[in-house]
Amino acid sequence: MASVPFLGRLHFTEYLALLFSFLAVFLESFVRSITLLLPTPIIRFCYRVSRNAFNGLSSPYSRRARNRKKAVSSPIAQAQDFTELCELFGYYAEEHIVQTGDGYLLGLHRLGWRQGEEGREINSGPSGVQKKVVYLHHGLLMNSEVWVCLTERERCLPFLLVDQGYDVWLGNNRGNKYSKKSLHHAPTDVPFWDFSIDQFAFHDIPDSINYILSTTHQPSLSYIGFSQGTAQAFATLSIHPTLNSKVDVFVALAPAMAPPGLASGIVASLMKSNPSIIFLAFGRRAILGSATMWQALLYPAIFCWFIDKCLLFLFGWRTANITPHQKLAAYPHLYSFTSTKTVVHWFQIIRNGTFQMYDDEVTTPLAVGNSSKYYKVAKFPTRNIKTPIVLLYGGADSLVDIKLMLKELPRHTVAKGIAKYEHLDFLWASDVDKLVFPHVLDALEKHAIPEKTKAAAVGWKGVRKSILDRAALAAPGQSPNGNLTPGYREDERTELPNGEMPGNADAFDFTTQNERGSTAGEFLNESDMEDEREDDDDDADPDRFALTPSAPNRTELLGRRTNGVAAESSVR
Repeated sequence: MASVPFLGRLHFTEYLALLFSFLAVFLESFVRSITLLLPTPIIRFCYRVSRNAFNGLSSPYSRRARNRKKAVSSPIAQAQDFTELCELFGYYAEEHIVQTGDGYLLGLHRLGWRQGEEGREINSGPSGVQKKVVYLHHGLLMNSEVWVCLTERERCLPFLLVDQGYDVWLGNNRGNKYSKKSLHHAPTDVPFWDFSIDQFAFHDIPDSINYILSTTHQPSLSYIGFSQGTAQAFATLSIHPTLNSKVDVFVALAPAMAPPGLASGIVASLMKSNPSIIFLAFGRRAILGSATMWQALLYPAIFCWFIDKCLLFLFGWRTANITPHQKLAAYPHLYSFTSTKTVVHWFQIIRNGTFQMYDDEVTTPLAVGNSSKYYKVAKFPTRNIKTPIVLLYGGADSLVDIKLMLKELPRHTVAKGIAKYEHLDFLWASDVDKLVFPHVLDALEKHAIPEKTKAAAVGWKGVRKSILDRAALAAPGQSPNGNLTPGYREDERTELPNGEMPGNADAFDFTTQNERGSTAGEFLNESDMEDEREDDDDDADPDRFALTPSAPNRTELLGRRTNGVAAESSVR
């Protein structure tokens, strides 16, 4: 390997950005080392000083708003694990362990019981209640908690699916909070972290699916992925032909395949550099392991502000569709461990503009001749996927190049866009149940209800009919209750860049939504949103934070929130 592995790849300004990034990494490591040496009383003192300063600078209105929302967001933010989050809303969750073919132990979570049926046998053989299985998988630097850390029960997709009679499973990648164990290596060993998207595709996803189907005695399941969870499904379905018969439909939320790039020039310079530089900066174990330190040190409102600024710096996201109290509840569950190699893999994909496997060969910068003539990294053959695919993407998501994605996917793919939605909005947006869930329900109803489990999946036809009937009763531009619709115009359509339509236009549905409007008193401006952060008082009585959710009727679960439902698919 050459001593200067990035020679000739970067411009002069990118060298400066690369130097600045190394200085930032060094400064962060220095601060972390100092912090670890500080006594606990001093850390608590600094925490309380920052809290008092933040509250002192907030307006009386902001303080009152935080106090009103504290009883909801605080217990969610402070929940220790997945099962505790589910218990806050009255749901019983199981924990399972699946062993991959290469010896990693992955944590799986199961929500199979609606409230009141915890004692019944679900998918345990001919004598048990038969339910269709849905599998949800998280994104990069996340774990299964991101699906259930919402402040309102009706905006939580797993709870919705459970209430509709589904057996819901949630997966975790190797290395994260619930999968930090291997039969061969300890997490302190470098070989433990020697994995990328390749290993997720060859082992984690197929092994998890096979375990779930074996446990539930079902022939197939429905896959719902978010961000990297969609990339892992694209990859594994393309290289495992037999797995396509085990997945009856694949719903991709904020799909990721070959992102166009990053907003930050500093990070972009790292992306263009040789992988050796990234490994030198972040090591060969877990990346951004200090995120948990900053979460423990910073006052929650300041931590949320810091995360918002990082998302704006890296991706250009403003997170305006996520309420401040939802951020306070969810951001503490946002980060989980993954390998530096996984991030390097994504950098290779972005740099080359193709959804490829990890490039193990390091090309020396002083090599003579065209090395690509003799060496080509294998691409994931995504056009071979036979499973029905439904893409739900955001019009303001900088990580989605829908035109490139559709070129690399089979022609039966259906794509639906929601304008002004960014990446994280598909998890936590205030209107995600109105703009995203109907599309998910529609895809599951169309592809994922075989005859032998239809009886168990109660309420589907009633829920879908309720949504459409209530929307039809509303006058144009109005919601069913007569108020101005805070959603999007029905007549707005989004085309691909330059107004083009891909291949067989009849095979795609680009149903979109316009920009979300705001009603008086419901949304705050950007400056107020930053102030509208909740007061996480350490001395507060924990009994005050008990959630007592009610169990809404299944047929009314979505019917009361129909504003902004997108137009029906043209391919239905």
